[in-house]
Amino acid sequence: MAKIKDILNYSFNFSEDVSISVRGILFVLLVILITSIVLKIIRRLITRNLPKEDKAKFDTVFSYGRWIIYLIFLLVTLHAIGVNVTGIFAASAALLIGVGLALQTLFQDIISGIFILVDQSVHVGDIIELDGKVGRVEEIKLRTTRAVTIDNKVLVIPNHLYLANSLYNWTQNGTLTRENVEVGVAYGSDVQLVKKLLLQAAASHSEVIADPEPLVVFTNFGDSALNFKLIFTLNDSFKATFPKSDIRFEIDRLFRENNIKIPFPQRDVHLIQK
Repeated sequence: MAKIKDILNYSFNFSEDVSISVRGILFVLLVILITSIVLKIIRRLITRNLPKEDKAKFDTVFSYGRWIIYLIFLLVTLHAIGVNVTGIFAASAALLIGVGLALQTLFQDIISGIFILVDQSVHVGDIIELDGKVGRVEEIKLRTTRAVTIDNKVLVIPNHLYLANSLYNWTQNGTLTRENVEVGVAYGSDVQLVKKLLLQAAASHSEVIADPEPLVVFTNFGDSALNFKLIFTLNDSFKATFPKSDIRFEIDRLFRENNIKIPFPQRDVHLIQK
């Protein structure tokens, strides 16, 4: 027993200030083992509901972060067992501060990318709107999200913008979305006829879903017009611009056939001569 105790207390002296015993080495190895087990459990809890592709991306980031955690725990453990690591702590702190300031935006993007993968707020194929830009998500990376706009332009979005701005996910509740077309008609027009023609214009388009059926809302008495909103449902809101344009063409045609006037703002100017 005394021999084992002597072995555990045997110290390796690296310098006057740095020495470590066999007992300390075993303690460090135990801490690393426990840390490794805890990290594996955390990784499994986070990735258990992630798709296979997203899980692979998260594992890549997690593998880098794991070594940083190992280093921190190693230094803390060495300090706890009496090893003088003040110099290492000071150098590490200065280095980390410098790297952190230089790569602040990069770290924000990566952390935001992890949040996106974990909470599943955005998926490939979703139609999103951010800062007035609309695109269909094609790929989610750890630093950026790649989306394609309606005019086939690639939109590269830094992931930190998801945390700093309001994100609209048009298709999170499904592919069906409610769209609308607004129009004003002249005062004195037959509003029931206007309603009938607007519903007819919506029903005539092949991409408008019949259920829920389109509806017309009389929104307001405007300065120059009676304002109406035609509301209808589409199955692909990403291409909503084209059906809405077709419906506007049809509304204009029907209004002309039925003598419904679309007014424009008019102002009376009175000139006073002195």
